[in-house]
Amino acid sequence: MFSAVPGGHAWKGFPVGLGLAALGRPGYINLGHAQDLQHEYDVAAMERRAHEVLDAAYGAGIRYFDAARSYGRAEFFLQSWLASRVDLTDLIIGSKWGYQYTAEWQVEAEVHEQKEHSAERLTRQWNESRSILGSHLNLYQIHSATLESGVLDNREVLEKLAEIQQLGVLIGLSVSGPAQAAVIQKAREVSVNGVRLFDAVQATWNLLERSATEQLQQAHDAGMIVIIKESLANGRLTYRNPQFVKEPVWRAVQSEADRLQVSIDTLALANVIQQPWVSIVLSGASTLDQLQSNLTALSLLEENIPSDLLADLVESPEEYWSKRSQLKWN
Repeated sequence: MFSAVPGGHAWKGFPVGLGLAALGRPGYINLGHAQDLQHEYDVAAMERRAHEVLDAAYGAGIRYFDAARSYGRAEFFLQSWLASRVDLTDLIIGSKWGYQYTAEWQVEAEVHEQKEHSAERLTRQWNESRSILGSHLNLYQIHSATLESGVLDNREVLEKLAEIQQLGVLIGLSVSGPAQAAVIQKAREVSVNGVRLFDAVQATWNLLERSATEQLQQAHDAGMIVIIKESLANGRLTYRNPQFVKEPVWRAVQSEADRLQVSIDTLALANVIQQPWVSIVLSGASTLDQLQSNLTALSLLEENIPSDLLADLVESPEEYWSKRSQLKWN
């Protein structure tokens, strides 16, 4: 059983978690998301789908589940799943505050999420998350902390997070954008009343975007839980990326996947899991087939995946995040 105590190494029991960004709302930026949902956006139908994937994930050994206030009804889907399966006592549940869901259950919306890292929003969204998930909520994170938002310098916010931490809840932050490394470094130095505030960090790291490697290693060495999101680059590291048939470097990766007799996403995910500083890698699966393909990565952990081949895929942070910002909600 997991215990909600600091120390990333304690989270190494099963290296894959499940993120609910693509399961909790009808629109998301993953390539082919609408196809995955078969354009079926009824709340009850999506809840059934979420429960099916959650059941399969738990049955496969996954024990960490990741939501956010802005993931549509993800927290509610988690809560109803937990309520109907009362024997689940060995889970770690994480959620995030800072973004408000504004799409009103529409795939096409002018604004899907609205960001605000104020103490008022933290207080409101913490109360909402706690009322939905109750004592199951083990980890509460700042959603996409950036230097520009000033959240790491906001003493009112930091002190409120410290109060939540004193309740036995782990405190973390997720980071996004080309300055991920700088945000992680700053977060490691944040303390309240002489106690380090952040127990965990959730960052984007994959075959294309590896700019935060050094800071994630240091976070791990300092005892922080390191959670990796977007390990498949929102579908760019799957067969849905049209570049696979256009550019030689992608064909070389395809050849490596063929040698190992796995799919591209399996290869990409295995490479992340193999990093010694990683505690949990999130699967963003929205179908059972995707989840199974992702979990096949565990069979590759003893394989020697050529680092020089995969290094050819790396993009600059500016290029990577520019391309991500151009992905369409579907």
